[in-house]
Amino acid sequence: MSHSRPTHVVVLGGGILGASTTAQLARQGVEVTLVTAGALADGASGRSIAWLNSSGDRSAAYHYLRLVALDRYRTWREQHPGSRDYLRFDGALKWAAEGESFRRTFEFERAKGYDSVWVDRADVARIAPDVDASAVAEEGAIFNAGEGWVSLPDLITDLIAEATAAGAKVVEHAGEATVDVQSGVAVGVVLGDGTRLAADAVVLATGPSVPAQLARLGVTVPDATPAAFVVFTKPVDVEHRTVLNTPRVAVRPTPDGRLVLDADWAEQSVQIADDGTITVPEASVQGLLDEASKVLAGNPRLEADCIGAGLKPIPGDGDPVAGPVPSIEGLYALFTHSGATLGLALGELAAEEIVTGSPSPVLEAFRLERFETEAAAEAVPTGAWAPVAEQ
Repeated sequence: MSHSRPTHVVVLGGGILGASTTAQLARQGVEVTLVTAGALADGASGRSIAWLNSSGDRSAAYHYLRLVALDRYRTWREQHPGSRDYLRFDGALKWAAEGESFRRTFEFERAKGYDSVWVDRADVARIAPDVDASAVAEEGAIFNAGEGWVSLPDLITDLIAEATAAGAKVVEHAGEATVDVQSGVAVGVVLGDGTRLAADAVVLATGPSVPAQLARLGVTVPDATPAAFVVFTKPVDVEHRTVLNTPRVAVRPTPDGRLVLDADWAEQSVQIADDGTITVPEASVQGLLDEASKVLAGNPRLEADCIGAGLKPIPGDGDPVAGPVPSIEGLYALFTHSGATLGLALGELAAEEIVTGSPSPVLEAFRLERFETEAAAEAVPTGAWAPVAEQ
């Protein structure tokens, strides 16, 4: 990015990354306009399980970034008392499928200093009374007391309210906007109706659309984005607080007493037509409801309220993409899985880099340049650097 402080930045994308970056830029006194194709939070952020965590086996750099991200959520919660209805840290429980074990995962988490406690099945009722202990794996489960969940649409609403109070502008229902690049420099965006918005810098934070939008600009980002869906239940009579990640279903509460459900097996059942239309089998929806009932205390009868289906952004190597686009001056890209966990931190770090021109060491491992390095390495034939034998 240019080292001169930008006077006007356009952010493309109305999800958590776009909203967070917009709020941070506005907080620093930058003139900023957020542009989104439809309504705020109507994409991946509106259909996320939104589990806040750094669970499992991750690289040191990614684990650290996620810990920073969790810290920012706790700060937000303390500074915004009204967020306590939609941002909770009541812990999360996970256990392995039959024939598998989470002991190694537990050891990895403990070795990293992560707050992980091994819970025997007999102790589940004490740790998580809202869980049916009989559904837990015989070996036990991992309880992460510091994990939680967030309702992203509610958070986005608050972020945008702060941003607009600081002078930011929001353009909703703009159609598919594109980055306006002239002579290798991002000079603004073009809205769906052809309207041009000039800018000193552009942030591309359009979730699953990022790889295709970059490809049109000659930039390749490996993409593993699948179609996915979540089920929002009707309100349930029993209080549920613990985030669950079980072999057959993930469960988290909502601020209005409903539950959000998803699972890998259900995601794989999604059907995509040639025109991109996504169909979710009714059997998969009912399957998630049934599986969720089995793991909840009292096995309540669950009914679907609505389905959120669409593309789930995942970079090809699984790690976040965050930073300036090397070949296009003034263009900054954000593309990641776990946008819920990373949302506040990535918005803060991106805004700081854009304003100051100083790269953040926290994001060093997540630059776009890593794909160029990998592509160059793959292009070298095996043995290309072997010395020629003497005759």
